[in-house]
Amino acid sequence: MEVEFIKMHGLGNDYIFVDCFKHPQVAENETILEDLSRKISDRHFGVGGDGLVLILPGEREKLKMRIFNADGSEAEMCGNAIRCIGRYAFDSGLVTERVFNVETMKRTIGIEVIDSRSLKVDMGAPFLIDNSSELKEIADMEYTKTLEIDGKSYTYTPVSMGNPHAVIFVSDYNFDLHKLGSQIEHHPHFPNRTNVEFVQIYSREEIRMRVWERGSGETLACGTGASASVVASVLNGFTDREVLVHLNGGDLMINWSEEDNHIYIIGPAEYVFTGTYYYEERE
Repeated sequence: MEVEFIKMHGLGNDYIFVDCFKHPQVAENETILEDLSRKISDRHFGVGGDGLVLILPGEREKLKMRIFNADGSEAEMCGNAIRCIGRYAFDSGLVTERVFNVETMKRTIGIEVIDSRSLKVDMGAPFLIDNSSELKEIADMEYTKTLEIDGKSYTYTPVSMGNPHAVIFVSDYNFDLHKLGSQIEHHPHFPNRTNVEFVQIYSREEIRMRVWERGSGETLACGTGASASVVASVLNGFTDREVLVHLNGGDLMINWSEEDNHIYIIGPAEYVFTGTYYYEERE
């Protein structure tokens, strides 16, 4: 099967996008999507990326997103990928308004096209990692938990942005982030696995974050992870609510609004190239 795609990235968090308005046959064959994502994401034998994203007609909105990690597992949400969808949808004429919504697995996300490069995304409200309680700074709830790995305890703040995050504050990165990130991702505390953020506090308006993404490993950026990191930083009293987040691939501005309790991201979305991938279904 020939798969027409657009390669895009948000701060180096790169995905392969398929416009299923034009190519519905890709989404119609549910049985191939896990295998297709693994193969097309391979950086040696495929196109290469952190995963596969399908741009689909929505049930309530004009657009819907489905996202598959590089290991083939389906994810709930991605802040960088959805900015890319926003830019492509506006540029290609799938939408004509500068403000519109996109359905995801867990929630509807609002997008505003600011200019030819930058977009603002309304990520909605943060929740506890099991989506049971909306997180608010004034709420009477426990913000931190602990887990043990190899006899050592780690304190983390669990945050859901539609997908799960475990935010850990560190003084430096002089440890094996890949090993620890993988161990936490697969820890029994997280039956559906989790994304893991390692955060350094620079000031009340600035933090540094590295992310271990569930199903993809360390990536250059993660919009939901940056959002979760700011929420955790505020809850723990480290920062104000508007924070510049430095990631390996660049910077995101995150604002946790006091007015509606929503998280707002401002950041770029960039095209890389388009092409055709020749997918052979496994036997």
